[in-house]
Amino acid sequence: MLKQNEKLAQALEILHRTAADGGVVQSSELSRTYRDRLVKAGFLEEIIRGWLLVTNPAAPNGSSATWYGSFWEFVAKYLDARFDGHYCLSAEASIKLHVRSTVIPTQLLVTVQSPLYQVVNLKHGTSIAIYQVSQEVLPTYRTQIGGVWAMDLATAICRLSPTFFKTNHYDAEIALRMVREPSSLLRILLGGSNVVVAGRLVGAYTFIGQTKMAAQIKQAMELAGNTVRVSNPFENPEPVLRGRPRITSPHAARIQALWSGMRSQVLDAFDQVTPRKIDTAAYLAEMDERYVADAYNSLSIEGYRVTPDLIERVRTNDWNPDESADKQELSALAARGYYQAFQAVRQSITRILSGEPSAEVIDSDFQQWYGEMFSPSVRAGLLQAEQLAGYRNIPVYLRGSRHVPPASDAVADCMDAFRDLMAAETEAIVRAVLGHYVFVYVHPYPDGNGRIGRFIMNAALSAGGYPWTVIRQSHRDEYLAALEEATISQSLRPFAEFVLQEMLAPVDNEKTDETGSLT
Repeated sequence: MLKQNEKLAQALEILHRTAADGGVVQSSELSRTYRDRLVKAGFLEEIIRGWLLVTNPAAPNGSSATWYGSFWEFVAKYLDARFDGHYCLSAEASIKLHVRSTVIPTQLLVTVQSPLYQVVNLKHGTSIAIYQVSQEVLPTYRTQIGGVWAMDLATAICRLSPTFFKTNHYDAEIALRMVREPSSLLRILLGGSNVVVAGRLVGAYTFIGQTKMAAQIKQAMELAGNTVRVSNPFENPEPVLRGRPRITSPHAARIQALWSGMRSQVLDAFDQVTPRKIDTAAYLAEMDERYVADAYNSLSIEGYRVTPDLIERVRTNDWNPDESADKQELSALAARGYYQAFQAVRQSITRILSGEPSAEVIDSDFQQWYGEMFSPSVRAGLLQAEQLAGYRNIPVYLRGSRHVPPASDAVADCMDAFRDLMAAETEAIVRAVLGHYVFVYVHPYPDGNGRIGRFIMNAALSAGGYPWTVIRQSHRDEYLAALEEATISQSLRPFAEFVLQEMLAPVDNEKTDETGSLT
């Protein structure tokens, strides 16, 4: 007779074959015995009746990261199983997919031809609203994105409500700029009673500076005997993307739009802050004084348990990654890596204070900071050496966040845009705050993105005479909430004000408990 752990191992083998590389399975794909065994052990959770989510029993209870990471896989499998491809996302949802929005929707709108209206409630407050449309309204031109049937880009643009341009102006502008020439739009506009839509698109293209596209749409409609009344659906005072950028990657375009649209929010938050006059020796000495507080807080934000004794052992080299006690202690490895990375950042800041452009120094050095951060784990045999090579080739998911970072094949495009924006930026404080935000938005590495993002922020701050700023772990929730707000609503002001708050706060006010651990 098989022992209990052998039975679980057998069930896991079946699950591995069934789920392959995915995170969603139908209940019917597993026997009830295996299903119950895996649910009890924490390897499966019910999404809705008949559908299960592959989970990690070591993850915190209620963690949303696994669900958000599997959301679109579930949508694709569930809708295909239920409607056999005879469905389409709404115009707004289709646009979100085309422009590669990283935010998981709270409610996804899906159109079908069946006589149906239903809201399917899912995990963590998400849902799918399914409603009927007539044959002539269900779009002729559809495309699959990630296995999900959506309207093609031109159809979705022509069916957008005026409200979308006001409430989702980043997405609307990126979508408009992704259309290279007007024929795909005109195919739809000239094929029905779409004069009002044509006037809206003429106004929208005029607003974003693509006057040739606007003129071509207007002329074609008028040649067909239509009177076009132009209206601008955007309410923001100016486009988020300047000039006539050619969008080769919607991911990179989003990075550019975020930077352009949020830049003024940083400047407004720091309007009354006067940078200090820089004395290189004094600045580096102050940076060294703040190392312990910085290491405490930065590592604690990431969930490591560090103590004053451990930090001091690492700093004085009284730490040996070959000794079994240290080798097995993840916090010790993280602390050593942080120390090595901090020293590398210190060298970078020395170059910046000597007059080298901060964007160039950061660009050339942050990969080295990352390597230093994780080299102790490589030497201890806990990571493979190739993990120090560069950007991630796997998906990453953020606990508690509706933001799912760009897919691994989009990271290079995003980081190219990040580098260009950092280099073009004229204000140190914008480079610091937006540099941190955009870096963690992209999440280019499998791990360590928050720590590298905070290093980027402080390296950029040094160029403007701003002090090394410690993000306190006791304010972790406020920190993460401000980053989430920026991504969900494109409002960076709370995050900029949070950075200012931490900049002005004393760095030695963290309390430790009787064991020496941060509380």
